[in-house]
Amino acid sequence: MTTSQRSRALSVAGIVLAAVLAGTVVMHSAADSGAKENRRPAGPPTVPVSVAVAAERNLPVILRAIGNIDAYSTVAIKARVDGQIVEVKFREGQAVHKGDVLFRLDSRPFEAALRQAEANLARDKASRDQARSQERRYYDLLEKHFVSKEAYAQIRTAAETAEAALMASQAAVETARLNLQYCIIRSPIGGYVGRIMLQLGNLVKANDTNALVVINQVKPIYATFAVPEQRLSEIRRHMADGPLDVTVSSADTRRAPLATGRLVFVDNAVDVSTGTIKLRAEFENRELALWPGQFVNVALKLYDQTNAIVVPSVAVQTGPQGEFVFVLKPDVTAEVRTIAVSRTAAALTVISQALANGEKVVTRGQLRLAPGVNVVVRTDAS
Repeated sequence: MTTSQRSRALSVAGIVLAAVLAGTVVMHSAADSGAKENRRPAGPPTVPVSVAVAAERNLPVILRAIGNIDAYSTVAIKARVDGQIVEVKFREGQAVHKGDVLFRLDSRPFEAALRQAEANLARDKASRDQARSQERRYYDLLEKHFVSKEAYAQIRTAAETAEAALMASQAAVETARLNLQYCIIRSPIGGYVGRIMLQLGNLVKANDTNALVVINQVKPIYATFAVPEQRLSEIRRHMADGPLDVTVSSADTRRAPLATGRLVFVDNAVDVSTGTIKLRAEFENRELALWPGQFVNVALKLYDQTNAIVVPSVAVQTGPQGEFVFVLKPDVTAEVRTIAVSRTAAALTVISQALANGEKVVTRGQLRLAPGVNVVVRTDAS
């Protein structure tokens, strides 16, 4: 092969190689373009949500407050005479009944005072009898004109003085007997005694500042609480229809209510410093679930609201236009619905308008939702 032929052959081979390389580049570019087109999103993603049904039901209207348990009655036991405590007839914290003996004081000085008063009574009674007898004799002599009227008047005055002295002696005997009875201190009510302030052997004074012991009556028992003054007219209106039920519970909402009673007292004035009105409910407290000084959650039921549309409170969201919910449409998309909230009752919210019975609202997954977004309803418990 000549030199010119060899040159032409090399030129043809270079042209063929360039064509093959160009075809390869075109094929790779087309493959990359197809891959990118396959990775392009087809539309908005589907959001998993949990839903609940807006239901029509009867729901009680309840006022809630923090209350304090008060004893039905409280008595501070004090001595009515001076003396020394010689006996204590109870244990601290014990339940006592009306009339039970609590303390005994040294009664010997009062027994001696009673004997002295009785002796004075007997003496004055004898003096009275003698004065009466003498008054009758002088009256007969006056009728016969044997004595003057002045002499008879003196005898009659002496008889009346003796009668008055006898009455004073009788009062002194009654006082001595009372003082002797006061040496035995009894419980005026049934309840539970507290800590003993003065122990055995101590001297006590009549009506001293410090009580010997305090007794609280806890059957029945009171719960005192306060509500805003704006609810006063509503409370009084429903009280006119009948007693209002009151339920108290502990801070642990998982436990059952402690007791159920009725509203018995509305204070006669609003507290101007707090703008609240004090109320009081009475409970039988048979199981002693309530104790004086205890703090409780109070629920005052005013009435039952009928045909109320309720949804779980977690479904209600707050936006620039107010409260709203996401409503599940028949085409399984979300719709934003502005609502009017009437009130909230525990985990439920009462809707006054813009929501119908049976409509489904989203309770979980709202953060990823927007109007028209496709949703899938979760069937698990999460």
